[in-house]
Amino acid sequence: MARSSCPHCVMVATCLTIKIGNESAERGEFLQKGDTPPLVTWADVPAALGLLTRLPIRVDTDAAMERGAASAWAYPIVGICIAFITWMFASLFLWLGLPPLVIATFCLIIPVVLTGAMHEDGLADCADGLWGGWTKDRRLEIMKDSRIGAYGVLALVFSVMLRFGAVLGVLSTEVFWPALIVAATVSRTNMVVLMTFLPHAREGGLSQSVGRPSQSTMLVGCGVAIFVTLFFAGWATPFILVAAALSAFACAAIAKVKIGGQTGDVLGATQLVTEIVILICFATIAV
Repeated sequence: MARSSCPHCVMVATCLTIKIGNESAERGEFLQKGDTPPLVTWADVPAALGLLTRLPIRVDTDAAMERGAASAWAYPIVGICIAFITWMFASLFLWLGLPPLVIATFCLIIPVVLTGAMHEDGLADCADGLWGGWTKDRRLEIMKDSRIGAYGVLALVFSVMLRFGAVLGVLSTEVFWPALIVAATVSRTNMVVLMTFLPHAREGGLSQSVGRPSQSTMLVGCGVAIFVTLFFAGWATPFILVAAALSAFACAAIAKVKIGGQTGDVLGATQLVTEIVILICFATIAV
């Protein structure tokens, strides 16, 4: 079974690679002018959507190249968009009277379609590489291979089962919408956290081409995620955020030990693991 990269993502990543190659020169130009790039711009949102989804978003490639990893603060907003689209379809299906099992299945299918299975691909690659190789180089080689192995298949099966069970558990409760939006938002924030604190494990690849965001960029993204969680999760916010933090720490620790840093696959796997953990938290609350 083979997996292919999203052409839209490859296009944006290629543009960002050009930017990273000229990053030092541009930073020197800013210093000469006495200017500093803005921490947040609205152009970051379509750039993030273009990178992390297959939505037909018109991306200003010049702005994306100019910003590079500085647009990573908008990754949580991508989660908000994906959760909103999923919730709209789920609400329609509930109104039409579809069985809960069918609606829960669509709640898994819709994000996969919107993202081009980017995060599922990362989870499968990490499962194959991190546990299928004995050295860093061999693990990275396996992770880059388009074929999928037993570890990858099992990881995908287990992730689908856990997400399906959690979504089904909250589907007919008042925490259904909060579960969708908080899980999608916070899980993508964890990607930014790993991008900031972990070095790149390999030269080249999607994560390396995007670059590493500053701590200020990461804090803005975390601020968005915390606000969304406070608004929708209320009293459960500390419980949710601690679970998310532990998920990020576990993924980062494994990646650091196994390959010495992060890759695009590690970021995708982290997003999916965090989403599963948060959905399970909400399913527990709903019981």
